Amino acid sequence: MTLSMYQASVPVFLRALHNLQHVLRKGEAHAEARKYDPSLLLQARLTVDMLPLTRQVQIATDMAKNGCARLAGVDPLKFEDNETSFAELHARIGRAVDYIKSFKADQIDGSETRAVTIKTRNGEQHFEGEGYLLHFVIPNLFFHCTTAYAILREAGADLGKTDFIGKA
Repeated sequence: MTLSMYQASVPVFLRALHNLQHVLRKGEAHAEARKYDPSLLLQARLTVDMLPLTRQVQIATDMAKNGCARLAGVDPLKFEDNETSFAELHARIGRAVDYIKSFKADQIDGSETRAVTIKTRNGEQHFEGEGYLLHFVIPNLFFHCTTAYAILREAGADLGKTDFIGKA
């Protein structure tokens, strides 16, 4: 059985973002149940040199939406990175999901050898599509989703493994 680039990206991205949204809802509900300002969680971080929850969600959505666009050979849709509430983070995830769903298999399939260049704080990185997906986008997407989960779990939200991985 062959797995296409579309099958290896779009469904994975959508599931990760759907589960991230579920985790955020549970974190928000935890804050409300404990009667503290939910915005305190948005700036929570695991340690002082890590990014806060809001930024983790922003990067996770960027990885997924930008990954689709670059594999399809189009310029990624830009988001402002100005979310300050859970509602705004949910809306961001919704926009990213809608954008990802707009890509068709024929836009992404065959991108295994497509040249992808990204600018990072360490300079430009050059990939072929398959390496970009498997060695950059997917690991980064799951790192930031996992970190968001861990921030909320450490804050006491009632979260378990199935909240993160979802139900089959």
